[in-house]
Amino acid sequence: MTILITGATGNVGRPLVEQLHAAGTKVRAVTRNPSPHFPAGVETVASVRDGLAGATAVFLNSRALGPDLTWTVEAAKDSGAKLVALSAMNVDEDFTRQPSRLRGDRNKEVEQLAVDSGLPWVSLRPALFATNFIGMWAGQLQAGDVVAGPYASASSAPIIEADIAAVAAHALLTDDLNGRKIPLTGPQSLTNAELLAIVGEVLGRALHYREIPVVQVRERFVAIGFPAEFGTAYTALLAETVGRPAPVSDEVERILGRPATTFAEWVAQHRGAFTPRLETSHV
Repeated sequence: MTILITGATGNVGRPLVEQLHAAGTKVRAVTRNPSPHFPAGVETVASVRDGLAGATAVFLNSRALGPDLTWTVEAAKDSGAKLVALSAMNVDEDFTRQPSRLRGDRNKEVEQLAVDSGLPWVSLRPALFATNFIGMWAGQLQAGDVVAGPYASASSAPIIEADIAAVAAHALLTDDLNGRKIPLTGPQSLTNAELLAIVGEVLGRALHYREIPVVQVRERFVAIGFPAEFGTAYTALLAETVGRPAPVSDEVERILGRPATTFAEWVAQHRGAFTPRLETSHV
């Protein structure tokens, strides 16, 4: 068995490579990084076109595959390789509420291609990635104790990427999940204010969430180089969760036989990202 992982240095791909390797599986990782620091024995290839031959299963990351997405699925038909697609919880929503599409994700397409392929398939539909909070909050918390953002009462059930990878590994190594579209979330729905309070509790800091107008949020995205449509889609997505709990799935526990990792556990593992960095003094 040889499993091909696209997006192998990403937030899901890297732990997936490590977990499959630890399970004794031959792993072929697609990466353009000349020094990816994978475990010894992991084979690396520069493109999916270099690595698909002989693969018995493929992990499909649509952002990493880009224009090669359709080609990959079509080529997999020749070898009969199993497909495990990384999609998203909101895949069936209107595209105007899917900000990740503006970053290159094609969640709808990757899932549909897998389903229509005639090959064994599984589609993973994770909720908000926990690491998104590093991008959104780390810089602010390194500078102070206030996070300024939209909708303090908007809710999510963030999932830890290593849990997504663990479910993906199970899907790639067994037939237990074949033919399923699987929603994956963390164990609890929490508002932005509650999530920040958890960060504060783990770090031992008194943190405050300051809600700012949606127009200001959109302007901030534009200022850091995102298209205007991204901020519009992002705030529209959050607006739908104001005052109501985000859906929570128990699939991680059902599939892995252990509870999903909590947000507090994840923050404890990544506390350095939210901790002020000491400036180096020069004498």
